[in-house]
Amino acid sequence: MLLPTAAPHVVSAMEFVEEFGAICQVMYLMMIADRRIKNVEREVLRGALDVLSANRIRTAHMDAMLDASARDVARRGVDACFERAIAALKDDELKAETTLVLAAAVAFADGVVTPEEASLLRRLAQTLEVEDERVSGLIERVVGGAPE
Repeated sequence: MLLPTAAPHVVSAMEFVEEFGAICQVMYLMMIADRRIKNVEREVLRGALDVLSANRIRTAHMDAMLDASARDVARRGVDACFERAIAALKDDELKAETTLVLAAAVAFADGVVTPEEASLLRRLAQTLEVEDERVSGLIERVVGGAPE
């Protein structure tokens, strides 16, 4: 009896979701923090995933991950999605800090960090237990100064 096998592109898509899904979810949450998704924010997210995956992730996979994030938020709500993403990131300091930097990059993509985005950045840093001094150093690299 032959066992069904998944196509290679499906397997790679599942691997990308496993490896980058929580990071993508947090960046998506930052995109919707001010209730306006801007193309420049999408481009920052896509660029980040491209760099993180060493150019292995396809645009179609990125779009599928964004769509999945949107569906997840619609189904579970922002807070539940935030908590789920944090649970996946919290034990990996490098991923946690990388996610914080990428969330800041998305927030600053249009040149302005809104109060909602700044609030989400603070919540993210606190929940990931990144020390204030470290947060300032990480975010300064992105925006040229920590959000108020």
